Amino acid sequence: MVAPYAAYLRVYEPLAAFPEPERGRWAAYAATRPSGASAAAEPPSPAGLTAQEHRSGLENLLATPPVIAPPHESEDAYVQVLDGVTVVCPRQTRLRCWTALAELRREYPATVLDVFWPRLVIDQAHLEHERWKSAHPDVHPHIHSSTWHVPVRWFVLFAPEERVVVPAAEGGSAGPGELYYRTPMVQARRRIARALKVLRETVEDGALITGLESVGRWLEEFHPRAMVELDYGGLVRLVAPDPTADTSVADVAEGIAALGSGDGARASAAYRRITERWQSVRALEHAS
Repeated sequence: MVAPYAAYLRVYEPLAAFPEPERGRWAAYAATRPSGASAAAEPPSPAGLTAQEHRSGLENLLATPPVIAPPHESEDAYVQVLDGVTVVCPRQTRLRCWTALAELRREYPATVLDVFWPRLVIDQAHLEHERWKSAHPDVHPHIHSSTWHVPVRWFVLFAPEERVVVPAAEGGSAGPGELYYRTPMVQARRRIARALKVLRETVEDGALITGLESVGRWLEEFHPRAMVELDYGGLVRLVAPDPTADTSVADVAEGIAALGSGDGARASAAYRRITERWQSVRALEHAS
């Protein structure tokens, strides 16, 4: 199955961040499935776990009637180790489906959504989400996703040297492999704060500032010793034949540094590089 052209921004929290009995469940899960695997003999990478979720989502959409959100929350998670500490990112598939539906309801009128799902199915999923939020007001999605591009604001959280490239497995796909950026939460928050200070003083693009503020508020909901991960997902196949050739994080860092030093020409050049790169990728969404 071809991975969807989507990127993911994930937050992995240490076990101490979870209340009991959830903490004990994730501790046992991490101990027996160190890579966030299910019961398979070979634990899947984050890409493998995402592929499982994608397959399940397609099956739900093809069901009669279609299933917008699974009836039970996922019991799987992505697991990594940060400075010797196990950190966990729950998949929260049901919550993320509900959140995506809420975003669609805000963006499109009901007549448009009726083309995709029966009105009764949409209304039922909405009611289930509202009831769940009333009972769990402090639970937030650990994963954000973006189709056909990586939002510029996500690149702000990382540094070029934090890139992780996983080559394509021998005998597997001929694609470029997997591309991640991973950083401690404290670094991500610090970079957002610095970028916002520079942007508020130098640019008039309210959308860019608002978007970055939104990411900052989301990160504040998590443990300070968490880890933040940017996964290029299926988009890695569209960026460059060699994942190391993508310089988006470096371009954003250079642009912000240039703005801070008053070098408008260098900032404009960096911004032009990243916008041209991702505009060409987004254009493929409408290709036939």
